[in-house]
Amino acid sequence: MTENRKPRLVGINHVALEVGDIDEALSFYGRLFEFELRGETRDDDGTRSMAFIDMGDQFLALSRGREGGPDAHRHFGLVVDDRSQIEKLARAAGADMVEGPFLDIRDPWGNRIEIVEYRDLQFLKSDAVLEYLGVSPEKSDQAKTDLSEKGIAV
Repeated sequence: MTENRKPRLVGINHVALEVGDIDEALSFYGRLFEFELRGETRDDDGTRSMAFIDMGDQFLALSRGREGGPDAHRHFGLVVDDRSQIEKLARAAGADMVEGPFLDIRDPWGNRIEIVEYRDLQFLKSDAVLEYLGVSPEKSDQAKTDLSEKGIAV
């Protein structure tokens, strides 16, 4: 890298969410999504202080210690293979549904999450990661157009 060149953003390795209780958070997210635990950390007394939900080449870190109120507009998007059941599952799990044009929920600790489908995004996983996750590589026409406009062939 040249001395005057700034690094380019290339993705997100993980997002960390503060939650009140790790076991409760794993139970909540387990009612919405199929996932495997990548790892965890524990305090000296054996209590989980963090848990890491695997998303192939990325992960969601759950960290004990949420103290703030609900997020009004600050949010992040989780990508799923199929979001058709999310609203039903989220309601059954006790999530707050956020009114608006997108499928946004709030977990019990106030973290706001937008749920989006892989096929609809300008977001490409490698074939190896898609195979590992069991996700189809297909993209919607709009996503193909959006990627094509950036010079990315799919």
